[in-house]
Amino acid sequence: MEHTLRQVFKSGKFLVGFSIFMTMLLIVIIYPLLFPFPPLEILSQGSFLPPGIYVNVYDSIGSADHFTLMLDDAAAKRIASKLGEEERLAMKEFLLGIGIPESEIDTQDTAKFLALWEESYDPKVRIKGMTNADRNYYIRLNNSLEGILATEAAIIAVPDPETGALEQTGSIAQTDYVNVNRVPNVRLLPLGTDNFGRDVLSELVKATEVSLEIGFVAGIIATLIGLSLGLLSGYIGGAVDDIIMFITNLFTVIPSIVILILISYSIGQEQRGAVTIAVVIGFTSWVWTTRAVRAQVISLRHRDHVNLSKLSGHSIFYIIVMDIFPYIASYVIMALILQISSAILAEASLSIIGLGPKTTLVPTLGLMMRWAMIYQAQILGKWWAYFPVIIVIALIAFSMNLMNTGLDQVFNPALRE
Repeated sequence: MEHTLRQVFKSGKFLVGFSIFMTMLLIVIIYPLLFPFPPLEILSQGSFLPPGIYVNVYDSIGSADHFTLMLDDAAAKRIASKLGEEERLAMKEFLLGIGIPESEIDTQDTAKFLALWEESYDPKVRIKGMTNADRNYYIRLNNSLEGILATEAAIIAVPDPETGALEQTGSIAQTDYVNVNRVPNVRLLPLGTDNFGRDVLSELVKATEVSLEIGFVAGIIATLIGLSLGLLSGYIGGAVDDIIMFITNLFTVIPSIVILILISYSIGQEQRGAVTIAVVIGFTSWVWTTRAVRAQVISLRHRDHVNLSKLSGHSIFYIIVMDIFPYIASYVIMALILQISSAILAEASLSIIGLGPKTTLVPTLGLMMRWAMIYQAQILGKWWAYFPVIIVIALIAFSMNLMNTGLDQVFNPALRE
């Protein structure tokens, strides 16, 4: 056993894959301890704030460069972050669509332009050619503009250690300078915010954790089912083998993604939690493990040590567990790794088409991709809402594939150098 472990960790591919995976796992564990903010907490009223921005956690006062900010300039920056040229043109298009003359629309006079917008905008009005996505965009834009020209001082508040309620400890005038490290409300967002104004980095870490949980639960379920059926089918044979293979062939003919879609749709949105999705994926992903284990067992069941165990009067359970399973244990571990990776990808596929876990409970990597897609992040060029998710999914799949390849090189004699 010790010799085998040394061989495993001498495998370069396994070591690289294992290092990548463990690094991601450590980040998932350590990050919430350092930054204990709920991943779905809305930190800013503005949507898709860019990476490297500072926001006030409680008051959303806007952004700053480097380690200091000037709050009189911050007001202008806050306006620019929420009312850029793109937003002004979109608002102008809406105003023209509802019949406002172009001569009355001055997009450069911010105060006058916002007053006209506040007076004219109605979320119930649909201009010609407006889609639901456009309507939602204008609603979010209108919400983000609320109080944008306010000149009141920003309030500094900290949670009470006993009650948890926020208590005002001071205020900062718009003309004051302040070191953001001394303001407890201000937080740096390395990856900006998503369409809901939530910290993408915190959300990404939590989504990775939940997706890994789904992968492990689904992978273990699929591997256990596939292992049990494969052992029974391969060793007992006869009618048992025929029945198991008949069921396996039925699931093989129908693509697993189709079964996943049908089951997830039948469950309903309110009942679809992360664990529920993991169980559904696990119960639909055991087919290829069953067939592979069965093939391995068939090649082992007539070995001398197995025949000797039969002659000794050992039970079928004893023979399977003690005489056959140890010879395929390494293969089962590799199958488990692939099942975990496949389950994470399956969850992402389900979530992207709207059949993943309930969106109001926990984020997953697939749900983050769906939110970015619904709110057109890829069209608007808001790469931070989806590109980090793609990188994380790719790293998980890549690391697990490397681990599986490394184990295969160690345990498969045909691949040993």
